[in-house]
Amino acid sequence: MNPKIAEVTQRIIERSKETRKAYLEKIEKARRQGPHRGVLSCGNLAHGFAACGTEEKGDLRSMTKANVAIISSYNDMLSAHQPYESYPAVIKEAIKDVGSVAQFAGGVPAMCDGVTQGQSGMDLSLMSRDNIAQAAAIALSHNMFDSAMMLGICDKIVPGLLMGALTFGHLPTVFVPAGPMPSGLPNKEKARVRQEFAEGKVGRDALLEAESQSYHSAGTCTFYGTANSNQLVVEMMGLHLPGSSFVNPGTPLREALTKAAAVQATRLTDLGDNYTPIGHIVDAKAIVNGLVGLLATGGSTNHTMHLIAVARSAGYIVNWNDFSDISNAVPLMTRIYPNGSADINHFVAAGGMSLLMKQLLDAGLLHNDVKTICGEGLDFYTKEPKLVDGELEWRDGPTESLDKEVLATVEKPFKPDGGLSVLDGNLGRGVIKTSALRTPHCTLKAPAVVFEDQFELDAAFKAGKLDQDCIVVVRFQGPSAIGMPELHRLTPPLGVLQDKGFKVALVTDGRMSGASGKVPAAIHVTPEAYKGGLLAKVQEGDIIELNTETGALTLHVDDATLAAREPAPANLANHHVGMGREMFAGMRAILTGAEEGACSLFYTQEQA
Repeated sequence: MNPKIAEVTQRIIERSKETRKAYLEKIEKARRQGPHRGVLSCGNLAHGFAACGTEEKGDLRSMTKANVAIISSYNDMLSAHQPYESYPAVIKEAIKDVGSVAQFAGGVPAMCDGVTQGQSGMDLSLMSRDNIAQAAAIALSHNMFDSAMMLGICDKIVPGLLMGALTFGHLPTVFVPAGPMPSGLPNKEKARVRQEFAEGKVGRDALLEAESQSYHSAGTCTFYGTANSNQLVVEMMGLHLPGSSFVNPGTPLREALTKAAAVQATRLTDLGDNYTPIGHIVDAKAIVNGLVGLLATGGSTNHTMHLIAVARSAGYIVNWNDFSDISNAVPLMTRIYPNGSADINHFVAAGGMSLLMKQLLDAGLLHNDVKTICGEGLDFYTKEPKLVDGELEWRDGPTESLDKEVLATVEKPFKPDGGLSVLDGNLGRGVIKTSALRTPHCTLKAPAVVFEDQFELDAAFKAGKLDQDCIVVVRFQGPSAIGMPELHRLTPPLGVLQDKGFKVALVTDGRMSGASGKVPAAIHVTPEAYKGGLLAKVQEGDIIELNTETGALTLHVDDATLAAREPAPANLANHHVGMGREMFAGMRAILTGAEEGACSLFYTQEQA
């Protein structure tokens, strides 16, 4: 085992002894209350299966057959979730065929950052994760179920489903992906058109046509943002069937994997002798495996919050130093947009999850002494699913990359580290994704250009006020201020400045997104400006230093001057009313900082 990976794992275990112990005691108590339908009164149980058929009612009365909860993020507006429309019927039939029952327990919201990017609805995006976790908990609270299946794909949905499932950690839980859409317009071409639009070289018609060719059918977006990072991390943690993350929707293999996942959910329950609850699978080693997979592939920076919140849901305390140290220990092995021009389908063709898993295992970068939904260890995850004469089988995957421009080796990686750094200084702590930068490191010391709102930047850019070496500060974007929206719409204008030869970077207490790219961005800065962070005292022209080699995030203004300055006022009225945002005031008020997961759930539990 790689000594640094082992060290980080052990310190997470030591740091979390008390919280993990309390978590395991909680889920064991919940287990002892089962089988769960057995504790329901006759009236409770009658309500629980009133809509079932006669055969299913008989099965649920018997207390000997599994009842599997289906929780889905289906909606037919969002391409990633539209394929889930047919899943409940497929799952129910597959489970019925093995003598058990499935019930659709509940739906959870699924919003798309791609639709809300730069719009008012984006202010709800991060908070939707906790809402999803709560919705999943409500669905499982009927106490009717022996296991669960979670149907979710995108940015906040999978972390929310994980948090909800771990709250019911005594239940075996299988996560079921729907897969990416087939490849469309190449990502490099899409980025070019976006930048030309930002420069005014092409109009909205050309931009819409390019976007429509990129996002063109049912399935997950094909770039390596948070959605596809979710799928990779969940498979690394052993909660997917091997090789199931990136199989395109609407294919025979996709349907076969969904049926197999349904059957697997019946094999793990406490009614048999293979009881494997999710709370036992998601331990410190599984969490570290997820982090290794994320960082070895240059995955989404959003997980510097999501995986912290997920870990906390399982009783573990993870921080950004853990991310940074693991990043330093693992090589960057993939080039998938925005960390390259390939998409997730190209990654699959190059060798995909089976080869990635095999290489990381062989290099001692993954813990193999873990539980998964398929049994002990990750060796099974080095195999690929295939349909052979209509039957699903897992066969050995490739032993070497079929496209070394997309999937490299541990020995000859694209970069020696995973490309995520923690920055620390008097401005606070933040993270920066370096894997997609043009050079391995970023060293920039330049005057600040300050914005209180992301929408102010457009006017300054068009007026030429940013045509200089500068560090763009966008503040009052944090969790408690306005819900921490993504600021990905800033990428095209900042990219234009970079291409003009100016040295530019972004510093913000907001999020940048899973699509963070070539522009250096110190994001998630905490403490946020709204809660007393020094970002609130930055003034136009102040010199800021951003240095990934030293880890510096420094405002070069003397202490006496800073002490005399008043923080800038936060004018947030436009972000607190409209598009439903007024209903989330209570949640914003209790969100923890970014390094604590930007979460409302643990705060309320610990203050109760």
